Amino acid sequence: MSIAHLLENFDGARPGRQVTISDVSLEEERLAAFETGYQAGWDDSVKARTEDDRRITADLAQNLQDLRFTYAEAHGAVMQALRPLLTQMTTAVLPRLAQESLGPRLTEMLHDLARDQGRLDIGIAISPDDAPRITHLLESDPAIEATLVEDDTLGPGQVSLRFGEAEHEIDLAEVLAGIDAAIRGFFDQTQQGKATA
Repeated sequence: MSIAHLLENFDGARPGRQVTISDVSLEEERLAAFETGYQAGWDDSVKARTEDDRRITADLAQNLQDLRFTYAEAHGAVMQALRPLLTQMTTAVLPRLAQESLGPRLTEMLHDLARDQGRLDIGIAISPDDAPRITHLLESDPAIEATLVEDDTLGPGQVSLRFGEAEHEIDLAEVLAGIDAAIRGFFDQTQQGKATA
């Protein structure tokens, strides 16, 4: 059985006007189709490039954000790890070093001042806690001629040098307090910066 009866029959179609295309028209149609296709391809390429650039820029921004966050975390962790170490140094190590360096620092200052001031009377006021160490220092260096006076108003690590009218002071406690305050201020500022970030 055939299905011809289901399909429309075009054999009896009316002859209409015949369409003819010249070679020039055909070439113009081909060029127009080529230009349209070329422009569509170019537009797709530009669109794909723009999307790639946008995606790459977004990925780069995300990676930079991740790096900044990672750096901030690492910096914070290092700072928190350093805080006990630096605090321990300012409370245990630096005071001992300061006390041990008091004698050599005093000797250096006395030699410099004696050289600059000549043979003026030198008076050294010290705290009673530092008296034995400074007395030993003066006895061990005969080039230093000075009068040693214990002053109850001075604390450990405080020395007052008097050359005639000139006076110089050494205050190791103040220096250590300044170092301690700077370290605490640094960590407080770091904590505040971390809290606002």
